[in-house]
Amino acid sequence: MVKRESIKSEHEELKLFHSRSLVAAAVVFLALAGILFRLFVLQVEGHDYFTEESRKNYLKSLPIPPARGIIYDRNGKVLADNRSEYVLAVVRDEVPGKVKDTIKRLEKLIPLSDKEKQKFYQKMWRQNRYQATVLRSKLTEKEMAVFSVNQPRFPGVRINVQMERYYPLGEIAGHVLGYVGKIDKRDLKRIAKREYKGSTHIGKSGIEKFHEKLLHGKTGYRIIEVDAHGKPQKLEKQEDPIVGKDLFLSIDINLQITAETLLKGKRGAVVAMDPRNGEVLAMASVPMYDPNLFVNGISHKNYNALRNNLDRPLYNRAIQGTYPAGSTIKPIVSMAGLHYGVVTPASKVRAPGYFQVPGHRHRYRCWNKRGHGSVNMSYAIAQSCDVYFYSLAYRLGIDRFAPFMKLFGFGGKTGVDLPSEGAGLMPTREWKKKRHNATWYPGDTVNIGIGQGYWISTPLQLVSAISTLSMKGKRLKPRLLRGIRKSKNLPEEIQAVSYLPSVKVKSQKMWNAPIQGMINVMHSPFGTARRSGAGAAYEIAGKTGTAQVFGIGQKEKYNARRLAKHLHDHALFVAFAPAHDPKIAVAIIAENSGGGSHVAAPIGRRIIDAYLLKRYLLPEDEENAKEGENTKKKKKKRNNR
Repeated sequence: MVKRESIKSEHEELKLFHSRSLVAAAVVFLALAGILFRLFVLQVEGHDYFTEESRKNYLKSLPIPPARGIIYDRNGKVLADNRSEYVLAVVRDEVPGKVKDTIKRLEKLIPLSDKEKQKFYQKMWRQNRYQATVLRSKLTEKEMAVFSVNQPRFPGVRINVQMERYYPLGEIAGHVLGYVGKIDKRDLKRIAKREYKGSTHIGKSGIEKFHEKLLHGKTGYRIIEVDAHGKPQKLEKQEDPIVGKDLFLSIDINLQITAETLLKGKRGAVVAMDPRNGEVLAMASVPMYDPNLFVNGISHKNYNALRNNLDRPLYNRAIQGTYPAGSTIKPIVSMAGLHYGVVTPASKVRAPGYFQVPGHRHRYRCWNKRGHGSVNMSYAIAQSCDVYFYSLAYRLGIDRFAPFMKLFGFGGKTGVDLPSEGAGLMPTREWKKKRHNATWYPGDTVNIGIGQGYWISTPLQLVSAISTLSMKGKRLKPRLLRGIRKSKNLPEEIQAVSYLPSVKVKSQKMWNAPIQGMINVMHSPFGTARRSGAGAAYEIAGKTGTAQVFGIGQKEKYNARRLAKHLHDHALFVAFAPAHDPKIAVAIIAENSGGGSHVAAPIGRRIIDAYLLKRYLLPEDEENAKEGENTKKKKKKRNNR
């Protein structure tokens, strides 16, 4: 009999059920563990992040821009300030109907340019609909009065107050101060955007740009609660902004005005510096410009007028202008000769009115065609004998000449706290080979011996070098920032002096002869600037210079009357005073103005008088002087009648 097998096995089914139950339980456990782990991540580890994200749905952070620091001169005269400006602003959410319709009606009361409207619409659509967007700046009193009367007709439009940068002295010291302008795309690439949230302006040039971090301050924030539509409900928290630091410049504004007034009608620059600490007392560049024009965007008309002006008023000649130094560097060339033992103070050179490189026929002429005879160092400086310095430079050679001049800062930036400083040029063999692919010739050295040829420098480099000479080798970094005030109720913090590597020569006595030569320039009967030194209440050490703008052939004569104005010689002058206890050093360049002794030296004397004797030439003095001259002319005419 065949054994019957059971199709259904309860034991096997139970066993299968248990195994499947265990798998299902494991899956459920793992799923629950995953959910619990995820909850842990969300609730514990990600608590701060998600809380912050949640807060963003109902809390908004609005920036509060800081007030910009004020700029003063050394005596506390305000040079750059902030003033209240009234603007017309629109809150999009509060305007019934279309904003464009409101603007059209508004135009009938207050004129609005196409540019203003375009900027308004661009900014409005980027901002929160509950934030005010500026439509028109610089409202006049009449415009404010007209709108105030009609304001009920324009819900959502209001008059707001905001701070605007202002330069109360206009174009005075404009090149030093620079200006602020509206933040543009180029600025956004170089600034920390969070630090400038809410700010609309940034330093574009001058002190405003160089010390932007000090002047800007720190942005504050207002945390507000908003509803689902983004409409403000209440203030949650406020962090006040930190105002920018006030800066005190080394500039003496009365001396600055004097320098600019003396240069009026010319193109040129004046730099005055205290050689004891490197403080720049005046830095004038003429012609000038008014920085107020740039604050809220200069018009195309005004900008083109400045840009196309052949006199280049936007160009800071004091630090960017590069000129042949002319004879002003002869005292420093003398120092090189003494240091290398090429000459002594008593060494004499025969000066027949020209110099020739041995073996060459070309004559390098002196300004005195008759010659100076046999001259020593002091007389050569006082009379500005070219032949003496042709000979000295030739004997020094470029390989000693150039490195020594670089010790005084020629061919490199001084490091003054202004942007766009020029480095000038101190030529070398290597430079000429690289730049012109040509050999350096002895004649090249002869030319730079009197500050001509390839050698060019800035007025700031000249005053820095002559200050080093006055301090007998001690060099200080020129600076415009004298002090910082962190708060109105705190005193000014004077900044430390910055020293540069000193010029070391074989004997400190070597400094005496060039300085005495400069004193003779001003006070001896044969000095080239004796008229400018006459009657001084103190001893001046000075040196005149006349720099050629173009070369003159061997058989040609310089005749200013037959030349265009832009081909006339530059007039230069450097000086320090009192000669044996220097408190001020000056460098003057008057472009295409003729001889240094006739034009630049008198300017230098008046600037030194202004600082040491407080004889400033202020605008009212100039007007009084003109009135006096007119009165004298009228009296003279009456007498002639």
